[in-house]
Amino acid sequence: MALRRKLIVGNWKMNGNLAALAELAPIAEAARAAAGVDVAVCPPFTLIAPAVARANGIAIGAQDVHAAASGAHTGCVSAAMLKEVHAQLVIVGHSERRAEQQESDAAVCAKAQAALAEGFQTIVCVGESAAEREAGRAVEVVSGQLAGSLPEEAHEGELVVAYEPIWAIGTGKVAIPADVAEMHAAIRAALVQRFGERGTRIRILYGGSVKADNAAELMRVPDVDGALVGGASLTAAQFVPIVEAAHG
Repeated sequence: MALRRKLIVGNWKMNGNLAALAELAPIAEAARAAAGVDVAVCPPFTLIAPAVARANGIAIGAQDVHAAASGAHTGCVSAAMLKEVHAQLVIVGHSERRAEQQESDAAVCAKAQAALAEGFQTIVCVGESAAEREAGRAVEVVSGQLAGSLPEEAHEGELVVAYEPIWAIGTGKVAIPADVAEMHAAIRAALVQRFGERGTRIRILYGGSVKADNAAELMRVPDVDGALVGGASLTAAQFVPIVEAAHG
């Protein structure tokens, strides 16, 4: 079995301001104490540069990126632009973007390719809806998203997969450990089938209402290599216990 460090990533979504960056200091302190755990925070684009200045050992990333290097794409940001402000990772394909911006698997794949080519750690999100799970199609749907969203070559960056069941994001509902284990095992099998030995080294995160009181249980599930955390990442009081749970 490949030895994979735990990775805990906070996704602030469209939340936060300059004052909120004060939360980074205690998060960074916890990250330094949690040997063997990588910690990152992805604030809104406007906060990336000032967050980098206060990161003090944690990685700062972006919540999206455009596939093109430049051009007439109003409101979008390229991988090179993110690199210039010293972001270190990028999230692509989050279900909220797939739904609100109608992003297809092909679009997500192109974004991932652009981010990886610039050397970013790139988190590709996948996950099924409640209706798809109830119909018994969860593994089928996620496997299809993986096939369409993951680029063939990692280039300079590190590829990470985040499994976030859509019905668990921001709802307080969390997939039971048996369901998480089944899905992460299916994702791992798909990664190994596609990438060979490299597939054993790709980290798989769980996301969906991860909180202090369920993080330790989730971290014990096989092939759960960390978490992509939404609301609970907005304050150190809620995020630090998740980092500590990953440390074990």
